[in-house]
Amino acid sequence: MTEHSSDQQQNEQTRHREKMQKRKAVQDQEVASKSIEKGLLMVNTGPGKGKSTAAFGLLLRTLGYGRRVVVVQFIKGAWDTGERRALDRFEDLVEWHALGEGFTWETQDRTRDIAACERAWAVAKAALARPDVALVVLDELNIALRYDYLPVTQVLADIAARAAGQHVVVTGRNAKPELIEAADLVTEMALVKHHFKNGVKAQQGVEF
Repeated sequence: MTEHSSDQQQNEQTRHREKMQKRKAVQDQEVASKSIEKGLLMVNTGPGKGKSTAAFGLLLRTLGYGRRVVVVQFIKGAWDTGERRALDRFEDLVEWHALGEGFTWETQDRTRDIAACERAWAVAKAALARPDVALVVLDELNIALRYDYLPVTQVLADIAARAAGQHVVVTGRNAKPELIEAADLVTEMALVKHHFKNGVKAQQGVEF
């Protein structure tokens, strides 16, 4: 390496270090300015894949701290999924309630769908009232709200009245505007490309 290239590399390293020091100072100041700690209402919505998967990642993080979680699945039936198999190993901390009877195009019975969602919401409401539960995952609740199987005003009131410090994550496409407005965090999964379009079926470990 020539002396010129060595000096150039050293100058680049110095510039990079100075740039990162400035960025760190800004980031540290931003973090230090946040002092509120509260239970969050989080919504994963949008047409892209990964809404429930992201919620279960949050669930796993909560379990890492030895805290109790409750999962209530709307619409989806008692499917044999990889995440449920894995979380069965944490039976002392995880309560899993798969209370749907399948997607609405499968049951083709609105009265039955509404009844199933009402039963699921009764379980969810009980979990929301429990101070020992750190996280409640309301999987595919957005679908139930979209089809008006549950009144959004009542759902939001029950969530707002939940135990202090409890986090809630709601998944499913087409989140209601009222839910988005009430949420602390909303993530919209965008669909860029999906293997289904190329004839690839749902596979173990990816879709379930």
